[in-house]
This record gives sequence, structure tokens and C-alpha cells, in this order.
Amino acid sequence: MANTTNFSVRMDSDLKKKCEALYGELGMNLTTAINVFLRQSLRVGGFPFEVRLDHPNRETIAAMHEAEQIIHDQCEAL
Repeated sequence: MANTTNFSVRMDSDLKKKCEALYGELGMNLTTAINVFLRQSLRVGGFPFEVRLDHPNRETIAAMHEAEQIIHDQCEAL
């Protein structure tokens, strides 16, 4: 038998109910679903799905503008 440990997570009760229903329809409980997530995370070396912002934040936008300005200035210098 595998060596197991307990794992406690705080989450919104409505989220838990919805996930239990979803994974129940897939034939597994929430514990099994979390184990699938964690094993897949190890397999791929990170989140097993894309994690990103839909829009760049202010700092990224400022860096993009700065890069555009540098390119513009370099092109004018030629």
C-alpha cells in the first residue's frame, strides 16, 4: 500500500460542491481529482494547463511601449 498523508485545503464551499458534482460525473471523488492534478503537474513540470493573464498588466504595457520607442529611435537614427 502507498504511503499516504492528509492534505487540508480551504476553499469556497460552493466551489467544492460544484467540483464534487463535476468529478462525480467523471467517476471520481475530489481527492482523486486533486491527485490527478498533482501527478500531471509533476509530469509536465508545472501547471498542467496554461496560466496567463488575458491582458498585460500596466508594467508590461509600459515595457512594451518603451521597447517600441527604442526601436523607433534606432530606426530614425539610421
